[in-house]
Amino acid sequence: MVTVTRVDTVVQTRGLTKDYGPVLALDSLDLEIGAGTTGLVGANGAGKSTLLKILLGLVPPTGGGARVLGHDIATEGPAIRGLVGYLPEHDCLPPDVSASDFVVHLAMMSGLPRVAARERAAEVLRHVGLAEERYRPMGGYSTGMKQKAKLAQALAHDPRLVLLDEPTNGLDPAAREEMLGLVQRIGRDFGIAVIVTSHLLGELERVSDHVVVLDGGRLLRASRTDEFLDATGVLLVEVLGEDAQARMADALNRAGVATVPRGRMLTVDAAARTSGETDVHDLIRDTAGDLGLGLVRLQVDHRRIEDVFADGEVLRG
Repeated sequence: MVTVTRVDTVVQTRGLTKDYGPVLALDSLDLEIGAGTTGLVGANGAGKSTLLKILLGLVPPTGGGARVLGHDIATEGPAIRGLVGYLPEHDCLPPDVSASDFVVHLAMMSGLPRVAARERAAEVLRHVGLAEERYRPMGGYSTGMKQKAKLAQALAHDPRLVLLDEPTNGLDPAAREEMLGLVQRIGRDFGIAVIVTSHLLGELERVSDHVVVLDGGRLLRASRTDEFLDATGVLLVEVLGEDAQARMADALNRAGVATVPRGRMLTVDAAARTSGETDVHDLIRDTAGDLGLGLVRLQVDHRRIEDVFADGEVLRG
C-alpha cells in the first residue's frame, strides 16, 4: 500500500474497489489527495475515469469507500456534486445550444438563481476565452472551443474542487498550451483544488503540484511532482556562436570532460573534474569565454516524469 497524507485533504479513499466482472477497474485503492493541483497519471484503462466518476457519486464502488471534501460518496452524492466541478473526457455538448445558455443552465442546476447564473456564466466564459463566441451553437465549435465550454460549465458554480478528465484530449499544440495555462490558473489564481488526468506525462509535470500514478486500478506512487524530478547529476550547456556546439564539445573533451549532444545543448557530468581538479562549472565558463562563445545556459538537468517511468522507478515508489 502506498499513501501520502497531506494537510487539507480533499479526497480520501480506503480500499476503493470497482469490479466490472471482466475488468477490475480499481483494486483496493488507498489514497489521499490534498489542496493544489494533482495530476492523475496512467495509461488508458488504468482506472482514472472510473475513479473520478465514483468520487462524484455517479458510479457506485464494488467495495471500500471514499470521502470528497469531507462528504461520504455513498450517502452524500448531491452535496459532493454541489461542491465539485467536472469536465468529462468525451464530447457531451448539445450541438444546437449556445455555450452561454448551456453554462447558465448548469449553473442553475447547481443551485444558482437565474441572474447570478447569467453573471457567473459570462464571467467563466470570458475566463476560458469564449467571450466572443458564447452565443454561437456549440455544434459549430472546434475541439478546443468545446473543451473550453466544458471547462466553463465545470467552474460555473464556483466549486471548491474541479475534476478534469483528459482536458487536452484531441487538441492541437496551440490549443493544448492554452488549456494547460487555464488549468494552472484555476489552482494558482483562484485557489480551487484540481485533479487533472492525462496519459501525457509531460503535461502533468508542468501544471501539477502532486502526481498520483495508477496502473490497472492500483496505486503505484503518490508524491510531490518535484520528488519525481530529482536532479540527474548532469549539467545542460548551451552556447551561441559559429559552430558553437562542436567547438565547445571539442574543447571540453580535450580538457578531460566528456560531453554528449542533446539537441542544441551539451550534457556534462556535474561532478566531472579535469586533471587540475578544476570545478566543471568554472571550466565551462572559462572555455566559453576563451572560444568567444556566448554561454546561454548552464544549469542542472532534472528528470522528467517520462524518465522515471522509463527507468521503472515508479514501480518502486
